[in-house]
Amino acid sequence: MRVGPRTQLVLAAACFSTAGAAIKWTNFGAWQVAAVRALVAMVAILALIPEARSRWSWRVALVSVAYAAAGLLFVFANKLTTAANTVFLQATNPLFVVALAPWLLRERVRGADLAFMGVLAAGLALLFVGGRRHFATAPDPFLGNALAAGSALAWAFTVTGYRWLASRGVDHGPIAAAAACGNLLVFLVCLPGAVPLATGRAADWLIVVYLGVFQLGLAYVFLSRAITRVPALEASLFLLVEPVLSPVWAWLAHGETPGPLALVGGAVILTATALKAWTDNPMVAA
Repeated sequence: MRVGPRTQLVLAAACFSTAGAAIKWTNFGAWQVAAVRALVAMVAILALIPEARSRWSWRVALVSVAYAAAGLLFVFANKLTTAANTVFLQATNPLFVVALAPWLLRERVRGADLAFMGVLAAGLALLFVGGRRHFATAPDPFLGNALAAGSALAWAFTVTGYRWLASRGVDHGPIAAAAACGNLLVFLVCLPGAVPLATGRAADWLIVVYLGVFQLGLAYVFLSRAITRVPALEASLFLLVEPVLSPVWAWLAHGETPGPLALVGGAVILTATALKAWTDNPMVAA
């Protein structure tokens, strides 16, 4: 049965959404999780997406640096703050995309875009104020929140880079290649901090293999094939499945419950992003 691009985006978001709960489940440290996850993901992407093996270029390498920064900061943020805060903060990346688009893509910013940035900034502030609840799985929420915000900025550069690569053709190979190259960079950067590798439980190794093969590798199979066939803002609407599901997995697995202000901030971010995608591309409603 043929799977449509919008369904592929939902499947990619569902895979992405399991990261927070899974990362917190392993006893490995952040350096080890990031290194092993990235190595397994690189192998999985190259195995599952043949086009990723031959489309490496200086443009791909440039985008991969942003991808690597986003992935590395995301892992460390998940080890320090709640999964909900991490994914809600990363969902503010459109705030940075709107700021970067005129500079990197020569796209004009409209008044509605500036209003959208203001709403996202308010949601971001609410998360920082209300997202400091301590759990055993979230020992330093303030630092974790700051790292998650940095991941959002890096992911904005990544998404902008994907649009830049896609503007040079409909082939999804360069996008997958950028993900593979980015994971290689994460592995190389994290390896010194990851060795010597702890023996770990069998469950720890299964979790990081899952993270590499399914949470990242399979997700990129879906994402890379769908992203060139769906408008960017419509894609962002379907990818909102990730921040909706991620806190649910963390609550079920670890009992993490975001505070009221953090929930309001997350709701503001998700609602604003969904409404913008909807109003900018009304065909989504059809």
